[in-house]
Amino acid sequence: MTDGTESRAVELKIGKDTRVFDVDDPELPDWVKDKALESGGFPYDKKMKTDDYEKELKALQIELVKVQFWLQKTGQRVMALFEGRDAAGKGGAISATREYMNPRSARTVALSKPTETERGQWYFQRYITHFPAAGEFVLFDRSWYNRAGVEPVMGFCTPEQYEQFLDHVPRFEKMVADEKIHFFKFWLDIGREMQLKRFHDRRHDPLHVWKLSPMDIAALNKWDDYTAKRNRMLAETHTDKAPWTVVLANDKRRARTNIIRHLLQSLDYEGKDEKAIGSIDRDILMTDPKKVIDRK
Repeated sequence: MTDGTESRAVELKIGKDTRVFDVDDPELPDWVKDKALESGGFPYDKKMKTDDYEKELKALQIELVKVQFWLQKTGQRVMALFEGRDAAGKGGAISATREYMNPRSARTVALSKPTETERGQWYFQRYITHFPAAGEFVLFDRSWYNRAGVEPVMGFCTPEQYEQFLDHVPRFEKMVADEKIHFFKFWLDIGREMQLKRFHDRRHDPLHVWKLSPMDIAALNKWDDYTAKRNRMLAETHTDKAPWTVVLANDKRRARTNIIRHLLQSLDYEGKDEKAIGSIDRDILMTDPKKVIDRK
């Protein structure tokens, strides 16, 4: 313990074993540390080197600045959703994407829980007000897909609302695509041990401890429930008009660079430098969700 508070030790079923994880313990358990990077079927045994990452990221961010000039000149619109389990790296990926873009026309949307008024609205209504206008680049840090994951798992919506959402969302997103918005949906996927490691890192970092919420702890034993909801969401809402792109995100550096590459390769902007963009790592970024649904 680090602050005298009551222990938040949780018994977790990991495969055939029962493990105890205490986020307040200053020592990260070896069974988490040793398995974190490889968890969830991650294909690399080492993280991307810092020097390589910084070099590649700078080249990609220069291309993103070109995208912003192109959007402002043509009036086109870009919208990207970033979804994934808690601690999957959504916020960091968003920050890397818009770090050098003009915040007046490249903005992040991260909504808090709905107000009483919003709970009485059409479910999608509060999100639509944040959609991009001409020339804007909007990135959602979580989105309407809360209703496909955290809400049904944690009991924040009814079974009827959950089923209705899955029925309605493909039609809703078809309207978005038909509106000629460049529309991206990213699911950042991490392994269980990596999630535990990141929770532990947050708990013991005074600059990031605010990121660890009581709901994160409450959800620790709902891994399988989240997996089932993720699989159904990907299967039922992956459409030609609004496809999912799945990113294996145990290594944040590989995740960020490949997300940005995918965005850049998908946009036909002025001054595009294909060499600077480089090739997508198809072991990290996948456009067929079926490859992820069956992963352990």
